[in-house]
Amino acid sequence: MSERTRVAIIGAGPAGLLLSHLLDRHGIESVVLDSRSREQIETTIRAGILEQGTVEILSETGASDRVLTVGQKHEGIELRFGGERHRVDFAATVGRGVWLYPQHEVLKDLVAARLAAGQDLRFGVTAERVEDAGTARPRVVAKDNDGNSVEIEADVVVGADGSRSVAREAVTGALGGYFREYPFAWFGILCEAPPSAEELIYSNSPNGFALVSRRSPEVQRMYFQCDPRTDPEAYSEERLWELLRARVPGAALREGRIFQRDVLRFRSFVAHEMRRGRVVLVGDAAHTVPPTGAKGMNLAVADVVLLTEALRALLLDRDETLLDAFPEAAQDRIWKAQHFSWWMTSMLHLRPEADAFERRRQLGELRTVVESEAGRTYLAEAYTGWPLPGRDAILS
Repeated sequence: MSERTRVAIIGAGPAGLLLSHLLDRHGIESVVLDSRSREQIETTIRAGILEQGTVEILSETGASDRVLTVGQKHEGIELRFGGERHRVDFAATVGRGVWLYPQHEVLKDLVAARLAAGQDLRFGVTAERVEDAGTARPRVVAKDNDGNSVEIEADVVVGADGSRSVAREAVTGALGGYFREYPFAWFGILCEAPPSAEELIYSNSPNGFALVSRRSPEVQRMYFQCDPRTDPEAYSEERLWELLRARVPGAALREGRIFQRDVLRFRSFVAHEMRRGRVVLVGDAAHTVPPTGAKGMNLAVADVVLLTEALRALLLDRDETLLDAFPEAAQDRIWKAQHFSWWMTSMLHLRPEADAFERRRQLGELRTVVESEAGRTYLAEAYTGWPLPGRDAILS
């Protein structure tokens, strides 16, 4: 026998949990399913650069207080290339900033907020498929960790279940999406050391790209460009520090014990369809971007802001107009973010086949950005986030 809810959300990531939170503010019930345990969700360490609009949505709707007290506000980034350092001042250029607040911390806040509100969160429940997508009563068919069948009928099913989305099949079928894979990856480390810099350093060097970031006053996160086939265990700690120093020449990197290492492949994807009937895709289920432009979680939040207002109109006012408009409205921002992520990636990384001409052209592009007010403004505007359509309705 099927259970019944207004909105069934597959995935307890940032998109799914925030959507549940915002719907609850309108009195719309939802059920959130995730195959992972609460501990897995809250302890899987991931990056987190939050746009100002994302921070405002989290803090002003009561989803997170810690984003302002624990998160670190950054008002610029540093670009290094050609032996020079150039700071792009976000605050002076566009009057905005970003916050360094890792994704797992956002998830801790959202899980706590939803459980405190009595939300129906179901950990360890794996969605297997979505049925009846083209009807007014789509269903999620799932199993719990004990192998028991779970079936939930809803007015709307939302696939917020990441890049391996179960819901995507019900929406796109064989259509798939637009896809690009890049010929390089990031080798990432977490180490026990104080920060090497107050703001993020994006370094373009003859030896390849590197990014110097941070997680906390005691933990640093760093990346360097590598072959996608690289074995994370291939290098000794000493060799990793040698590679990082060579990619950020002139920087005094603070070194410490490396306790996590991984290889992050670069892929871009946009689903051909984000909605079929009463089944909708948001976040990584609908699109993925390279990490260079820090757009992943922020795009998910932008999707959710638009979808919340569309579902409020549908479920409370019986008006389907905004839901019909949702895919096109969401894709306006998605493709802007795809372009920005591609632009940052291609400007900062060395392609395997790059020759001397390409290298000099790339340095010319970087100079064009840092030496031009228009160039710095574009980077700052895109990095800190474009205005969020639907923001005022969410915060009212």
